[in-house]
Amino acid sequence: MADGHAPRAASVVFAKRPKGEYDPQAQFQVVQGAGSLADVTLATGQVLVRVVWLAMEPAMRGWMDAGGSYAVPMRVGEVMRGSGVGQVVASRDQDVKTGDLVIGAFGWCAWKVMAAKHCRVVDAKRPTRALSLLGWSGLAAYFGLLRVGTPKRGECVLVSAAAGATGVVAVQIAKHVCGCRVIGVAGGTDKVKEVMQVGADACVDYKKEGGKHLLRDIAAACPHGVDVFFDNVGGEVLDGALRILNMNARVVICGAISRYNDKVPAPGPRYYMNLLVKRAKMEGFLVLDYEAEFPTAMRDLEKWEEQGKVRMQEDVMNGSLETLPVALQMLFRGENNGKLIVKIAEVVPRSKL
Repeated sequence: MADGHAPRAASVVFAKRPKGEYDPQAQFQVVQGAGSLADVTLATGQVLVRVVWLAMEPAMRGWMDAGGSYAVPMRVGEVMRGSGVGQVVASRDQDVKTGDLVIGAFGWCAWKVMAAKHCRVVDAKRPTRALSLLGWSGLAAYFGLLRVGTPKRGECVLVSAAAGATGVVAVQIAKHVCGCRVIGVAGGTDKVKEVMQVGADACVDYKKEGGKHLLRDIAAACPHGVDVFFDNVGGEVLDGALRILNMNARVVICGAISRYNDKVPAPGPRYYMNLLVKRAKMEGFLVLDYEAEFPTAMRDLEKWEEQGKVRMQEDVMNGSLETLPVALQMLFRGENNGKLIVKIAEVVPRSKL
């Protein structure tokens, strides 16, 4: 670099830990960049990536808390973490070429210098699929259901947040791959309709009458009990499932989005003793536990998509670094329609790089 100083990418940094409700204005700050892409010097094996798409994940809310989690908490002043797909604008690697579209843990920034080995080239025709069906959401559904839930043909599988990015894939795998009776739980008539359209046998609207009869409605939708509960929500939906477990049922804890903004831990499940009575198990998991199996899972998901058994809707917003904090809030309000992805830049033809 001519001036001897490394350029800085524009980014969104974590500014303040939330106390209860996530506040997009308070939690983040946009930091403007200094210098330009032309000022970047790469070492051998590195690539310079312009970030184009960033995925919004419910787990991001947990990273903001100071308490223990599966991931080290975000530090105030740190660039917000996140997976994205970007375009390589310069490369000093033999395998990753200038112009390639790659997925990586870029964080919320305009561009990133990375070791090429930490990126993966994605299909240029469907680049955002690497963040949706073949990303954390699709993989969570795959491993949570098949490795933890282990559904058997004919069993009843209940899925909460069934219209969400993970839930909707879990519904389809359970129905079209495993041959189960599948019941979803979703919020609002539109999302209930979406869950039914991908193959669910029934879907409970947790917003109906303000959720006044939620436990009753879940039981009515599962008249013969539940063998596998794939939970993304926690709270009263979890209570409703625990209440009607069958013998040797499996409860898969994928997430608890209804509790992420709680100021203090909520009381435990009311019907947890049913785990004992029914000799059932409740087990959490992390997608990274199965990293060695990612290639197999992606091949299966791609195959099932080609066969028409599994699909995932993507909610791609045109935005900018400034809109990312508000986009994240949409997840906790149930305002997204499929996998929420924010596009912050355009792909440039290779000839112009």
